[in-house]
This record gives sequence, C-alpha cells and structure tokens, in this order.
Amino acid sequence: MDKTPSPHSRGSFSGRIGYVLAVAGSAVGLGNIWRFPYLAARYGGGMFLLTYLILMVTFGYVLIVSETALGRMTRKSPVGAFRTFGDSLPFHFGGWINAVVPMLIVPYYCVIGGWVLKYLFEYLRGSAQLLSGDSYFTGFIADSLQVEFWFLLFTALVFLVILAGVKRGVENVTKVMMPVLVLLAICVAAYSVTRPGAMEGVKYFLIPNFQDFSWMTVVAAMGQMFYSLSIAMGVLYTYGSYIGKDVDIEKSTSQVELFDTAIALLAGLMIIPAVFAFSGGDMATLQAGPSLTFITLPKIFASMGVGSLVGIAFFLMFLFAALTSAISIMEASVSTFQDEFHLSRGKSCLIMVAVSLLAGSASALGFGVWDHVRLLGMQFLDFFDFLTNSIMMPLGAMATCFLILRVVGFQRIQEEVELSSAFRRKKLYRFFLKYLALICIGIILLSSIANVLGWISL
Repeated sequence: MDKTPSPHSRGSFSGRIGYVLAVAGSAVGLGNIWRFPYLAARYGGGMFLLTYLILMVTFGYVLIVSETALGRMTRKSPVGAFRTFGDSLPFHFGGWINAVVPMLIVPYYCVIGGWVLKYLFEYLRGSAQLLSGDSYFTGFIADSLQVEFWFLLFTALVFLVILAGVKRGVENVTKVMMPVLVLLAICVAAYSVTRPGAMEGVKYFLIPNFQDFSWMTVVAAMGQMFYSLSIAMGVLYTYGSYIGKDVDIEKSTSQVELFDTAIALLAGLMIIPAVFAFSGGDMATLQAGPSLTFITLPKIFASMGVGSLVGIAFFLMFLFAALTSAISIMEASVSTFQDEFHLSRGKSCLIMVAVSLLAGSASALGFGVWDHVRLLGMQFLDFFDFLTNSIMMPLGAMATCFLILRVVGFQRIQEEVELSSAFRRKKLYRFFLKYLALICIGIILLSSIANVLGWISL
C-alpha cells in the first residue's frame, strides 16, 4: 500500500473488490436505467447496443485507465493531480474543470433521486393506479413543496453515507446495494421478457440490424458511454487516489465494464420488451425519452397482474442505482475540498451540502414556482445537465488526454498500470489515445452543442 503523505488523513478502499463495486456503483446510475433504454430504442436497438459495447471497450477503457492511473500516481483528486505536473493556468483549468463537474451534477442528480424516492414510496403505499395517471408526473414535479421535500430527503441519505467515510460509508453501502441492485434488475427483466408480445422487443434490442445504423447511432452511443462510465466527473481520479499500488487497474477496469454492460443490458430488457408488449411495438412510445421511466412504465406496471410488486422492485433498484452514483459524485467533490483547502471531511461535507441545497433547490423548483425562469431557454435542471454533460465533461476529458499526450507521456502511465497489471490492452490504449480519443471527444462536444441549437436531434 502506498504511503505517500498527504496534508490530511486520506481515505482508502480496503481492496480491489471495494474499489470495483464503488466505481461500478458510480457507473451504474441514472445513465444506465433512465437514459440507455430510450436511446437504444431511438437509435437502432441492437445496432446501438453493439456500437455502445465497441466504444466502451476501446474509448471508455482508455479514459477509465487514464484517470484511474493518474489518480493513483499522484494520490490526489483532479485539481491536485493536474497541478502535480505543472502550476500554470492550463493545469489549473484541467484540474478544476474535472473537479467542478461533480459539484454541479450532484445537486440536480439528487432532485431526480428525490423523484425516484417519491415513486418508490407511492408504490409501497399501494398507489400503482394513481402513478399511472396521464398527468401524475407533471403534476408532481410542478408541486414545489413536494419536490423540495423528496430532494432534501435523498440529499440527506447521500450526505450521511459520505460523512461516514470511504470504507465505512462509500464502500460498505455499495457492497450491499450493488448485489441487491443486480438481483432486482434480473428479477424485473425476467418478468418483463415473459410478457405476451415481449419477445419482439427482445429481438429488436439484442439483434443488430445494419439497416438501423446511422451516424447518429455512433454519436448517441458515444455520449451515453461518456455519461454512464463517470468519465470526466472527477470520480475516477478520486477513487484511483484511494487505491493501493497492488490493485490491478486493468482487471478492475474490465470488471467495471462488465458491471456497466450487465446493467445496461438488464435495463434494456426491463424496459424495451415491456413497452413493446404494452404498446404493440409503437416506436413513438419507446422513444419517449426520460418520460419513459416516470410516465410510460407506471402505466405498464399498472396493467400487470402484480404491477405494484414489479413497481416496488423496479424503483427500489432505481433508487439504489441513483444513490450509489450520487454518493460517488459527491465523494469526488468532498475529496477536492479536503485536498485543496485542507478541510476535515465533516466541513467538506457541509460545504457540498450547502452547494447541493442551493443549486438543487433551483432545479427542484424549476418545474414549479420558478417554471418561468429560463437559462438559455432551458429550465434549471436541463441547463445544469447541458452545461456539465455536453460542455464541461468533454472539455475535462480533453484536458486529461492533453495532459498524458503532452506532459505525462505513455511511459509513465504504462509504468503505473504495470505495477499491478499485465496491461494486455496496452497497444489499443496507445493507439486510441494517440489517434482517436480527441476526435471522439470533439464529436461529442460539437454534436451536443448542435443538438441544443436544433441543428441535429439526439
């Protein structure tokens, strides 16, 4: 175990399993369960899935290994990691843009987590028919007091875990939640694919049809992979800094890829076959976007003989996914305050709670009393999502690539990884980082901006 001194008592994972489950918990979140199924439905089903998997084991692998290796090499969160290699403005920019992203994401993430908590509560109360109403979701998010209450409750849960520390909080919670999450996902998916008419949805999702392929399939899959794997959120730098030199980075990355793929597959099998069975394969219903989770699925659950039970299982799994991701994102932010301002974990947690309450309340009220307020024509939640995922995360990933290509060098990354790994994908890593990574990131950035301007539709 590395004993590099630090200005404060730095947290650490107990070993590889704790680290892998924590990173997998970060990767397996709203992106997999909320976003993946409707993007897969919109952009070719099996072709989208195949494209996503290819990108994940190439592009995704390169960025996960890069951020994790830099975190372990420097024993610091993003700001300190970048500043280890230089103290000029570009290094400050690269570090801080990776560090600020999670600080802006966690507030609105907690708002959506509050929505999930509310739906789970209602299913536990036996309100499946109420939730299936056409206007229930829009009425709920317009009720500012309700949304704020559930947002605060979800934020409090995340805060308590973070306050407990890396081992006692983050690691212990993910060790429990991740296996339960996978089990629940398998159960819901198994029930979904056995509904009458569901097999057509299974075929559409799993079997690639090259006629469904388009350039937008690649763009959408690339953006989803970025969002899903927690790249450029500061999480991988932070968690990398918590592991010892004996932890196999390459093997751990492969296991995270496996977890992410499994949950993405299960999410697709939970939702797409059920919607096929419910709607008769109506693509407009399948491609409904985020409303698929909070409007369409409750209708499907209500139509099932054991709809309340399936609804409880689905939203409990969804809650665990949201919690594990929110915990990881907030942990990255807390670590930055500890590292850069030499604050205790308690004080760092309180700062992040204050940030979350301010920015999160704006997002929570943005569909209610502040519905008339717009930023670039978007409600607060949509604006924070666009700013972080479409602009800041690609810029943060670019900064990481430039840091390795221009300053750190492949050799130092290779040496860091090979302290504990065979680095079997070394040639792929070098080729992709040198020739393709920046191009792919540029495509994500430009396509996201074009989407907001209405030039293309994602």
